[in-house]
Amino acid sequence: MSGRKRSLSREASESVASASAERQKAAPDAADNLDDMDAAAPAFRDKPVSFVRRSGRMSEAQDRAWAELSPFYLLPVERATATTSVKPGTAVDPAAVYGRTARLVVEIGSGQGHQIVSAAAAHPDTDFLAVEVFTAGLARTMLDADREGVKNLRLVEANAPEALEHLLPAASVDELWVFFPDPWHKNKHTKRRLVAPEFARIAAQAIRPGGTLRLATDWQDYADQMRDVLDDAPGFERAFAGEWAERFEGRVLTAFERKGLRVGRDIRDLTYTRVSP
Repeated sequence: MSGRKRSLSREASESVASASAERQKAAPDAADNLDDMDAAAPAFRDKPVSFVRRSGRMSEAQDRAWAELSPFYLLPVERATATTSVKPGTAVDPAAVYGRTARLVVEIGSGQGHQIVSAAAAHPDTDFLAVEVFTAGLARTMLDADREGVKNLRLVEANAPEALEHLLPAASVDELWVFFPDPWHKNKHTKRRLVAPEFARIAAQAIRPGGTLRLATDWQDYADQMRDVLDDAPGFERAFAGEWAERFEGRVLTAFERKGLRVGRDIRDLTYTRVSP
C-alpha cells in the first residue's frame, strides 16, 4: 500500500473535491453557536452530542489520503439522519472486517491517531478500531498507519455512542479507551460530556465480560464525574485500588497530556473491568 503512486488522476481529484464538499456540509453536526445547535438538535438526535463538528477544508495531502487509503482503512457506515449517525441494526462482523478473529481494542476520540497507530504497530496480533468525527484527524491517522505498514487498524467516522451501540456487536470489544475526551468545562455545557450514565450502559453492552474500560483526563471535575458514573454503573467494577488508577503504560504521551502537564494539571487514570451485573 505504501509503495503506490501518490498522484491522483483528474477524475480522482474531482471525486475528492466532491466528497470534501459533501463532508463540509455536515449540517446536522456542525454549528458555530452551541445554543443554536442545542435548539436544532431535536430534529436529528434526542440528546446533545459530545462534539461540535465545524466545517473546514482538509489539506491536499489529507484529501489524497482520504481518496487513496479510506477504501482499506475506513469502515462504511449506514447513516440514520445526522452525518455522523449510525443506523440501528447495521452491526458489522469484526471477523469479516479484519479477516480473522482476534482481540479488539476500540479508541473513542482517536484524534490525530498517535495513540492507536502506535498501539496497532506494537501489537499486530490485536485488532484496533479508531472512532472519530473529525475528517482531518482520520486522514492523518490513515497517513501514519500507511507509513508504519499497519494492517490491523480500521477507522470509523461516527458519533461514538452510536458506533458502540449500533455498529459493534454486543460483547465484541476487549478493551475500550477514552483518553482525554472534551471536558466541556463550562457549566452550561457539561451535559455534552461523553462519560455519563447512558454512555456507561452502552459501553457495558459493547465490552465483553472480563473486558476493560480505560479512561484518562486532565480535568479534575470530569475525572470525579467519570469515577462517580462508573462506580455506580451496573456491569463495571474498579480494577484499581485507592483513588485513581496507575497511568496506563500503553498510553503514548500525546499533545493533550503534554498540555495538561505543562499547565500543572494532574492526569487522572481510571480502569474498570466489565462484570456481569
